[in-house]
Amino acid sequence: MNSLHGRTIVLGISGGIAAYKAVEVCRQLVDAGAHVAPIMTEDAHRFIGPVTVSALASEPVHTSLWDDASPIPHTRLGQNAEVIVVAPATARVIAAYAMGLSHDLLTATLIATRAPVVICPAMHTEMWEHPAVVSNIALLRSRGVIIVEPQSGRLAGGDLGTGRLADPASIVAAISSALSGSHRDLEGVRVLVTAGGTREPIDAVRVIANRSSGKQGYAIAEAAHMRGANVTIVSTVDRATLPGISIESVETAQQMMDAVNCYAPTSDVVIMTAAVADFRPVQVVTGKIKKHDGVPQITLEPTVDILGALGASKPSNQVLVGFAAETDNLLENAQGKLLRKNLDLIVANDVSADRVGFGHDTNEVTIVLASGESIHVPLADKHTIATAVLDSVSRVRTAHRPQ
Repeated sequence: MNSLHGRTIVLGISGGIAAYKAVEVCRQLVDAGAHVAPIMTEDAHRFIGPVTVSALASEPVHTSLWDDASPIPHTRLGQNAEVIVVAPATARVIAAYAMGLSHDLLTATLIATRAPVVICPAMHTEMWEHPAVVSNIALLRSRGVIIVEPQSGRLAGGDLGTGRLADPASIVAAISSALSGSHRDLEGVRVLVTAGGTREPIDAVRVIANRSSGKQGYAIAEAAHMRGANVTIVSTVDRATLPGISIESVETAQQMMDAVNCYAPTSDVVIMTAAVADFRPVQVVTGKIKKHDGVPQITLEPTVDILGALGASKPSNQVLVGFAAETDNLLENAQGKLLRKNLDLIVANDVSADRVGFGHDTNEVTIVLASGESIHVPLADKHTIATAVLDSVSRVRTAHRPQ
């Protein structure tokens, strides 16, 4: 992430079981070229050791308001920071920050800064949903604080619910967005994202499918949500995502078309990340095809062209984004698809390349705009790719606005 290189980031770690994930956040920030100044609360020491954090960060851990080397460490840290991130942020830290209660170095630094602040809550579901926490989060949002909402899944006590700290890549992406100044540029924008690969039935148990995991689509949806958008995902995969994102589950290309037709007309941005099957069987066998009946003859027919239909009926000022998964002639094929489908931009990737495309946590893409400009994004995690795609979407939306 170029936006992180050479930037000064204060990483606050408070006392929750998710504190161990802050180590990976720190590592990713340093690997991206950032200068990381860590602050640990007293309770954080119960979960991870300061030696570990100091070894990975750019300077030793700061823990106390009473530092002989710097009589006002909170002021120095707050003024030098270009962004402050708290991961994990406990209910106690969130409440103290909301009230302006500077009872330790971390909360004092939060109050003594004018830099963007990214808060990453982590707690049990009952705590996350408590009216006091809900109110404090709403208050911080109203002040411009960036909230990276917790995820759903298995919690420390073994039960399931919302409250897990967001994954490190999502946190780093939010920090990058904050530093680029684009973290709320999609406030209130209605964004529709499709994700996963469609499955076309052959019989009761077999399908024609592809290798799409939905990871890139979900990364884009989560990044858009963190930038303030109202996001709906039409998805073929069962994958956890951030609270506040609506999910419409589908399986076939026709089902995806039907769902997209419900949401697209009122969406400001439509991002067709899904890998839609090009063909489906003309006839679907009701039961299971038996091997002893011999090799079946399967006749295929084209599926619906969702992207083409969207391009043909695109409302004024809607931004339509397509994806092109190619194995050769990448730019030529992508540019042709952009023109045929009436797209505003297309994201092209060579899925035959190492660690690129389907199933991987990384991707490498070229974003081609209708203006003719192309932007190459080298191999990076899919959250970084998501940020680049949404940056281009914001540019197109700005160009669409009346001058």
